[in-house]
This record gives sequence, structure tokens and C-alpha cells, in this order.
Amino acid sequence: MAEPVRSTAERARRDANVRIRPIVEGDWDALAELERDAYGSIGLSEGRAALQARANASPATCFTLDLGLRTVGYVLALPYPAFRYPGLERTDEASHTVPSAAGNLHLHDIVVAGPLRRRGLAQHLLRHLGRIARARGDERISLVSVGGSEGFWSARGFVPHPHVVPAGSGYGLGAVYMSKPVRAPGTPSAPGSAPRRGPAMHHEVS
Repeated sequence: MAEPVRSTAERARRDANVRIRPIVEGDWDALAELERDAYGSIGLSEGRAALQARANASPATCFTLDLGLRTVGYVLALPYPAFRYPGLERTDEASHTVPSAAGNLHLHDIVVAGPLRRRGLAQHLLRHLGRIARARGDERISLVSVGGSEGFWSARGFVPHPHVVPAGSGYGLGAVYMSKPVRAPGTPSAPGSAPRRGPAMHHEVS
């Protein structure tokens, strides 16, 4: 997944036009289209109502990415118990999340428009999510890798936890629960570090 080498000037021009901001009501047509384009071909598109329900559950951890005047990406993340994940069939996640609680922030959905992938925009979104998680006091960020994206997430520090997502979960063949610790800036990561487990409690496209 190495990115092509880009000049400093080119990166500076791009970054000057990149803006991350909260989701507003007028964004939903564009976000639903981005989600459908990303997930429709693998049968995992949830639809606008489900996306809105997840964003409404935790507005402070969901955001969009604008490039110039265009909305070209978004993140939907939810406070969620470690080693659990939202069901794709549910649209009432607000009753299953506790936005004020810190601990684990679940990256449910990250999308960048197809023609703009492999340009560092997903990393831009992930860095912003990491800052939010640190500010909240979260210990970990989790996700369910879908569509064969496990290698992408492993390269970004996420560790797989087999058998958390069973067959028939609705996330598709080969779905894998993954997580990584939230670290202070400059803290080196420990390869293969395992999450701290509590009591037995126990979609992503870039």
C-alpha cells in the first residue's frame, strides 16, 4: 500500500485544501453516496438511515473530510465495549453506546472517494480520530476489517483478534476484529501488544 512519492509543494497544496469538520444535516446525500460506492459491490452498504443513526449516537466522534469545496470522505466512530461491534442490521445504535464513557472507540466506518485513495487522506482521517480518542481518554481504537482489508489495517498498527467476529455476523467472509492502543504523540508502539481485557464482556474502506 505504499504511496507514490510526492513533492513537498504538492503535499502542501493538498493539505491547504483539506478540512475535517463535524457532520451537518446537509452532508447526508454525499455521505450516503460515498458509502454506497465503497460498500455496495461487496454487499455491505447500510444505507442512509443507518449511517445517520450511528452519527447521532456520538456526533463528537464522527466527521467529514472536505477537499476544497467537495466532501470526499468521512468517519463514523462510536464508543463501544471492547471485543464487541455494532450489528449491521441495527439502526438504533444510540441505545447501545455511551458517548460520555471512555475506554474503547470503535471505528465503524471510514471512507475516502475512490479516485482519491492512496493519497494519504485516510491517514489524515485516522490521525484526527487518534486525537479525538486521546482527548476522550480512550485506551484503544477498534474496527472490523472487511473486504480483504486486514493487511491495510495491520500496516497501520492494528492487531487482529481472531474468532471475535463469527461467520454469519453480516460483515462478510473474512471479517476480522482488530484494535490498536491509543498512544500519546511520540510514544513508540510495542509490536504485537495485546489489549487489556476486562471482565468477560466481552467497515472500513480507505
